[in-house]
Amino acid sequence: MDFGLKGRRALVMGASAGLGYSIAQTLGKEGATLAICSRGGDKLERAAKELGAAMAVPCDLTQPGAARRLVEDVAAKLGGVDVLVVNTGGPPAGGFESLTAEQWQVGFQSLWMAAVDGIQAALPGMKERKWGRVVLVTSLAAREAMPNLTISNGLRAGLLGLVKTVSNEVAQYGVTINAVLPGFHATERMTQLGLTDEKVAPQIPARRLGRPEELAALAAFLSSEQASYITGQSIAVDGGAQRGF
Repeated sequence: MDFGLKGRRALVMGASAGLGYSIAQTLGKEGATLAICSRGGDKLERAAKELGAAMAVPCDLTQPGAARRLVEDVAAKLGGVDVLVVNTGGPPAGGFESLTAEQWQVGFQSLWMAAVDGIQAALPGMKERKWGRVVLVTSLAAREAMPNLTISNGLRAGLLGLVKTVSNEVAQYGVTINAVLPGFHATERMTQLGLTDEKVAPQIPARRLGRPEELAALAAFLSSEQASYITGQSIAVDGGAQRGF
């Protein structure tokens, strides 16, 4: 299937590794012109080369205003941003009483304000061109609270409300906004949290961790021409792990 992404300009946040990298890779295979960001360094440059000379833009999304500047910079260099994938690193783990005000503030900036600023910067151009796709990579924690992920549980749930609210405002302009909710995937983040295949698989009906390219396929479809009538949705990619429906 041709997703209609040839020549579309896509910016993928947090794309030097993990789920972001896989999403960028899939969009690139569909013919999109790529820009990727992470905090920078050799890892970002290496990822850009592996993705076929993608534009690499160092950006620390924990800093106020960084996401807005990122989108504006990429739009100026590429002539616009047609597809925006908001993907930020997970905040530190911890129980409610152990978390500091500073940790909450950093989490709010990276999870919440990076999404708000990035979307606000991208929407005017998308509306003017009557075409745009925004995909937020969140987490199952947005629907089901996970132990010891207090900041993520609290902030990601609000992002689903934001997706629905903004999607209703911009649908008439040919712009869609959706969220994908990854469950347990084989990424560096899972390793950092000590969530190995052996520990997690028994809790998942599919009996395995997800592969990053499986989530990337959904993100690419939601970015496609064919997905023009899908908006305001939050779709889990979790091997059946979510207990609700």
